[in-house]
Amino acid sequence: MVFFDRKLALLASVALVLPAVAQAQSKPQDETQEARSDSSEIVVIGTRKQAASIQFQSSQPIAVLSEEDLQHTAVHNVAEALGLLPGVNVLNTGSSFIGGVDGASRGEGMYVGIRGLNSEYNVNLINGVNVAQGQPYSRGVQLSLLPPTGLNTIVLNKSSRADMDGDAIGGTVDFRTPTAFDYSDALHGSVTASGRVESRARTYGDSGLGGGVAGALSTRFGADHAFGIYASGYFDRRTYTNSEIRGAQSAHDDGSWGYANADAKGNNYPGLDPQRNAALTGFDAGVSSGATKRFGGNASLDWHPEDGTKLYLRGTYGKAMTTQDSTLAQYNGGTKAWLQSPGTDRYILTSPSVSVRNYFETNPETSILATAAFGGETQVGGWKVAPEVFYSEGHNNRPNHIEVSARSNQSDKYTNGSKIPLGGQQVGYSDNYPVALLNPAIFNAFDNSANVLPARRAGQLTEQFSGQRKWGGRLDISRDLSDQGGIVQSIAFGGKFQTSTRNVSSRDWTTDYAANYVGQPVTWAQLGLTNGKYAQTYPGLYNWSLPRFNKQALFNLFYKYQFANEADGSSYNSFDTCGSLYTNNYNCGTLKGRETVSAGYATTTLKTGDVEIIPGIRYEHTDIRNTYWVIPYTSGAEQPGAFASNKSSFDALLPSLFVNWRPSSAVVVRGDIWQSYTRPPFFQLGGSSTARTGDDGKTTIVQGNPNLKAIRATNVDGSVEWNFAQSGYAMFGGYYKRIRNYMYDSGTSLLNTPTNDGTNQTFISQPRNGGDGNIYGLEFQVQKTFVELPGLLSGFGVGANLTRQWTKVDIGGGIERQIQNAPSVIGQGRVFYALHGFSIDAIYNYTGAYLESYNYLSQPTRWDDRWVRPIQRVDLHVGYEIRKGLKADVSVSNLFNNYTYWAHVGRDSLAISDIVNSGTTTLGTLKYSF
Repeated sequence: MVFFDRKLALLASVALVLPAVAQAQSKPQDETQEARSDSSEIVVIGTRKQAASIQFQSSQPIAVLSEEDLQHTAVHNVAEALGLLPGVNVLNTGSSFIGGVDGASRGEGMYVGIRGLNSEYNVNLINGVNVAQGQPYSRGVQLSLLPPTGLNTIVLNKSSRADMDGDAIGGTVDFRTPTAFDYSDALHGSVTASGRVESRARTYGDSGLGGGVAGALSTRFGADHAFGIYASGYFDRRTYTNSEIRGAQSAHDDGSWGYANADAKGNNYPGLDPQRNAALTGFDAGVSSGATKRFGGNASLDWHPEDGTKLYLRGTYGKAMTTQDSTLAQYNGGTKAWLQSPGTDRYILTSPSVSVRNYFETNPETSILATAAFGGETQVGGWKVAPEVFYSEGHNNRPNHIEVSARSNQSDKYTNGSKIPLGGQQVGYSDNYPVALLNPAIFNAFDNSANVLPARRAGQLTEQFSGQRKWGGRLDISRDLSDQGGIVQSIAFGGKFQTSTRNVSSRDWTTDYAANYVGQPVTWAQLGLTNGKYAQTYPGLYNWSLPRFNKQALFNLFYKYQFANEADGSSYNSFDTCGSLYTNNYNCGTLKGRETVSAGYATTTLKTGDVEIIPGIRYEHTDIRNTYWVIPYTSGAEQPGAFASNKSSFDALLPSLFVNWRPSSAVVVRGDIWQSYTRPPFFQLGGSSTARTGDDGKTTIVQGNPNLKAIRATNVDGSVEWNFAQSGYAMFGGYYKRIRNYMYDSGTSLLNTPTNDGTNQTFISQPRNGGDGNIYGLEFQVQKTFVELPGLLSGFGVGANLTRQWTKVDIGGGIERQIQNAPSVIGQGRVFYALHGFSIDAIYNYTGAYLESYNYLSQPTRWDDRWVRPIQRVDLHVGYEIRKGLKADVSVSNLFNNYTYWAHVGRDSLAISDIVNSGTTTLGTLKYSF
């Protein structure tokens, strides 16, 4: 009885920290690392064979990435690693402070979509802890922060049981770290050194070099080795220089497009397909360069005083600091004209003149993600009691974005520039890439832009910060009744409570024209802003040079004139976030929010013969309060603003039913149905607007929508899995999701008509609910090692997965479209060999075309959805165990140098495109384990 009370007191010390506390952390694997039947009990899965066994034994549909998978790839981060799993679409851009082609030009995966749904529809966990979402306007988590090291197993839950968070329509991704009890040795450790090179940077004459170090150490100590401690750390650095073409963005921002054949008013000529008739009149092309430094680690402290009783303390931390500098030559065709074709009523698109421009911007980003959990489990009578308290923190900041431009038609107090005459067609195409049809004067302006083009402003600076802090706890209570001889095998119930705060701020300063400060016309070279050249803007395509920028000189120039008056003594207010008054400029981009979620659940496991039935019910209640700045106007005059707030509540009752039939030890048939939902992000509910005007006079307004509804989904899943022959595994399944109140990023809509040079435009971005939608999908996965073959041939194996899905959703007003970021086809094929310490993998990856945003150019006939072209990539890995404990690996990603990202306007046309080429990445690692 005394010991019974001691155990209760031990767990009470955990349970009292927060009102409700959490379910037990994953059980460790035994010393032989055999597969467990419950997916929640996976910690470290070393091989693909073990991963396949885990998937087969699970009571729900899951997919597992093993430590071997993560070591046999040259991916940059865990987002790209998840692309190895069925039904996962890796996205290299999103809706953060940086998005579109600018985000994609970093050349790495950032987010993942699962089963036809964006990253906002997923739940992301680290060791079972909900990770904080640092993105400003989204619930998505930027997974590029995390390297594919230290997180030794990744489990994708394709469905949600009653004891799991209910706001996962896409899926739940759980990143698992090891503990000291996952290893048989009392002392275990490893040291890894890596080096990488990126080929596109080498093409530009940059090094493209990077590398890193990582280490891990674990030990067990004390009486009966009941205590265990594990710690790991990593540091890596990546440098990149990628090619970027912005045709679609130029069309969107500058109006650099038109109908090649038009009527007298410039509208699409009757009877012609508008998307095939659309053509560019200008585009941007250049270089996106920078570096990413990541560092962090994981730690755990465990105590197993006796069978059935455990305590643990887990912690993870990761930080990524990215610099990104984009230098672009801008071939701006905002001025358009249509000349009548003789003898017809057709008018042909022409460009009387061109604005030749250079543009430079920085997109730095600092991201932080940290988690902590303290919990345990014990047996109290016949009941297992498992409390946990947790904390998570995430930040995505763009601390000092700065931009500046130079242009041939710059006009200020001392400069009277002009466009360069051209006439006729302005843009042609070579292998679907846009090609500037230019004359010698335009080529010279590009090739000597730093010395020829008049500088525009002394810089525009934007500071943006976004973060979330999340804490809470959970308590799970369960009882194993399998020894009672009845149909009921177990019962479980519990609750969870978590609260979080969000903060976003954005402030902007725009200086006057540079010439107005210095008192004479001036170029970038005269201002000392450039330092050398890139020999070609886009090697092999655009052969004019591009200036290399002196970023520090630009910041010095900006800070010199940030609060300075012009040369003639007139004043200029550079603080212009959203208004003319200081208090409004300081606060109008500030948003704050608090979200509180309370949940409870109950579930049971029933078994009759070979059939397992798991019914469950979960209820979640959410309160969200947003605080934002409101600027009043009196008779059209701006007045000092004040903070206001609104409140939203969401309730969800989520029943579920999972059925598994195992007619033999080699076959399992699953059928599942469950309800799930996704709450709108904090600030998509905010009632205020934030506006930002760029260097070119274009204003983008981000506006909340307090009337948003939660997205609801009914999910159905069925599959058959089969362990065949020796070392063979196959899965075939299907899924269906019925979506209600579909919510999507509506992109930006043009609110006014641009002037002739494409400036003074205003766009609005606002989230919206659509109507109902459907997702249908089929999944196939197979893996076979031919161990039955003789001798050296027994090391050969093959693997493949294929997802085919169909999506359709009402985006409002009865307009039906495919769901955003949902490829119709995702597939992968793998050939591998592993024997006597040698391994080789060749992997083919394919992601089909998908719709990225709706009505991108705001055309009334809505032909202008923005699509992403199919991506194909071949990766190669070779590894060798030099001696016991010492292994070398070399991996190459994108072996055949395919484009990284290609978005185009109109499903069946590539005329208006954004394109990124980031070349090939080669990664070499040397790991010593002891």
